[in-house]
Amino acid sequence: MTNRNGALSGAVIAVAGAGGPAGRATLMRLADAGAVVIGSDNDPERLAEAVDAARYAYGGATVIGDTVDLLDRQSTLDWAAHVEKDFGRVDGLVHLVGGWRGSETFTRTSLDDWDLLELLLVRTVQHTSLAFHEALQRSDRGRYVLISAAGASRPTAGNAAYAAAKAAAEAWTLALADYFRKAGKAEGAEGPTSAAAILVVKALVHDAMRAERPHAKFAGFTDVKDLAEAIVGVWDKPAAEVNGNRLWLTEKP
Repeated sequence: MTNRNGALSGAVIAVAGAGGPAGRATLMRLADAGAVVIGSDNDPERLAEAVDAARYAYGGATVIGDTVDLLDRQSTLDWAAHVEKDFGRVDGLVHLVGGWRGSETFTRTSLDDWDLLELLLVRTVQHTSLAFHEALQRSDRGRYVLISAAGASRPTAGNAAYAAAKAAAEAWTLALADYFRKAGKAEGAEGPTSAAAILVVKALVHDAMRAERPHAKFAGFTDVKDLAEAIVGVWDKPAAEVNGNRLWLTEKP
């Protein structure tokens, strides 16, 4: 059964990119913490499997899946509006949309990789943050959580496009954090009442990856279950402690 008296009891949290392994783990952990969870993905079949898994694991939990094209700004705005209308509030947006492209060397970098990653890793962040920021500010515990990569702080030659896209997404999220800071001040609060935070991993690993490569060590990787635990932990701390901060889940470069 879901923990109705959990740390996030009554919270309404949207999860963008909920259909992947990290999304599945996050839906489960949020449901276990007592939240109402609304996941989105552009793959309806994959999303339905993740939603069903969370519902099955935590009977009584409210876990909903919405097929949303986050590359379409109006669709993202509509999603945010209907989540707030249906549930009366939005207390979180967890941004898990991912993607990776790389090359053997800097010289062989394809700008086609940048064109794809700019859409997946930057444009989707722009759309979700612009769609949800006002509702999150209205919440008494609003959180925008971006999952980023250590490579954004120390790019390697073959990861130029990926690192640059992740760095851009981080900068955008830090601008959102400044919005929350100023909005809290304008409302007379001593600090921000909502927060935008960045969780930084080297890379993610899950059970299926381990099964496929049983001898791999995955050194420095973060298990998706540990990521989900860290995501829930962002609500455990006051907004001022997490707003505008990078929270490292791997060794800091």
